[in-house]
Amino acid sequence: MPKPVVAIVGRPNVGKSTLFNKLTGTRLAIVDNTPGVTRDRLFGDCEWLGHEMLLVDTGGIEPYSNDIILSQMRRQAQLAIDSANVIILVADVRCGVVATDEEVATMLQKSGKPVILAVNKCDGLGAPPPEFYEFYNLGLGDPVAVSSVHGHGTGDLLDEVIKHLPEEYLVENKDEDDYIKVAVIGKPNVGKSSLVNKIIGEERMIVSNIAGTTRDATDSFIENEHGKFMFIDTAGLRRKSKVEDAVEKYSVLRTDMAVERANVCVIMIDALEGFTEQDSKVAGRALEQGKGCIIVVNKWDAYEKDGKTMDSYRKQLMKDFSFMSFAPIIFISAKTGQRVDRLFELIKFVDSQNAMRIKTGQLNEILAAATLRVQPPTDKGKRLKIFYMTQASTRPPTFVCFVNSAELFHYSYQRYIENQIREVYGLEGTPVRFVIRERDEKSKH
Repeated sequence: MPKPVVAIVGRPNVGKSTLFNKLTGTRLAIVDNTPGVTRDRLFGDCEWLGHEMLLVDTGGIEPYSNDIILSQMRRQAQLAIDSANVIILVADVRCGVVATDEEVATMLQKSGKPVILAVNKCDGLGAPPPEFYEFYNLGLGDPVAVSSVHGHGTGDLLDEVIKHLPEEYLVENKDEDDYIKVAVIGKPNVGKSSLVNKIIGEERMIVSNIAGTTRDATDSFIENEHGKFMFIDTAGLRRKSKVEDAVEKYSVLRTDMAVERANVCVIMIDALEGFTEQDSKVAGRALEQGKGCIIVVNKWDAYEKDGKTMDSYRKQLMKDFSFMSFAPIIFISAKTGQRVDRLFELIKFVDSQNAMRIKTGQLNEILAAATLRVQPPTDKGKRLKIFYMTQASTRPPTFVCFVNSAELFHYSYQRYIENQIREVYGLEGTPVRFVIRERDEKSKH
């Protein structure tokens, strides 16, 4: 089951990112005294009393600003509001209630979502300062006094969040791990919804539809002869926007959220349009997060072809997607259902590759053979030595290499080692990562 989404919103410079960092225990958000430093949304996991949630840190809201960056932040925050189950509005006790707080509070009340008011910078212990009580005027119920710097009050805040979570998130659902989580991503209008609708329409064994993290959307749980799959809804924009650019921005943000939750990303491109720069950006997001990747060419039924068309199209795509040469390519039609069955097989296969674990002994056999075939690089008489290699984690497969000099382990030689591992184990459809650790020769084991 998906995690509930909790959005942290508020005007610039009230301490949203510091609070986000405190609650997630990370330093993902850049903290700076300049208003508006957090321009994009950031995601982080947070757990409290056994309940897991996904926190979203947004840029500050300036309700009526014409400034482009501020209006983008407003859209960011609106998206967080649309996709959140609970909203934390952060205000600053030192400034008291300002007009922007009132406007933001009104904007949030209209959303109909549960809103918890966190009054930040109550840094002293004991009773909150007198200014704290002004915040009752916002009409959002009892405010919670917090200090995002020191962490005071964060437990009370999370208690309030849990009280407002929809019931389905409070019921433990341990079966979700049985499902392969799939995000169908791509630029607008390539047929993402058509594919999911085709799959749902044809399948008679839909287990359940559980509300996901996108507004008016559901994740689709499907069981068929290939296994159990959860298609994460990346529903596009529901509102009309005068600013055309906003449509693209919203779809990119929706994509981020879906990729975050997925095991396998189906990267869909339009056969009639061919590869575009936007396709490479969408694919890059899945690659950065280490997800299993499949490139799906949709609308193949409408593409004029002869006996050699698919081969030449595939060759061109391999060039276009050279940055993810590991990803398999499949040609489908969401409209007619052509090769959709084969897509299920690929998703299952790529998921298993993304979760593959290779024993240390086998890795080091490949390493020994590889370094024998192609000598490691040297510089100024010093040769790279790779003492040994082990796999640290999966999703994606991540290998730690212990070497005498990280500087000598050039990217090209890392690629060579990666290709040798892929030659033996395939690892098709998944990126792999290398972590390089320097050790002197005496302590090589």
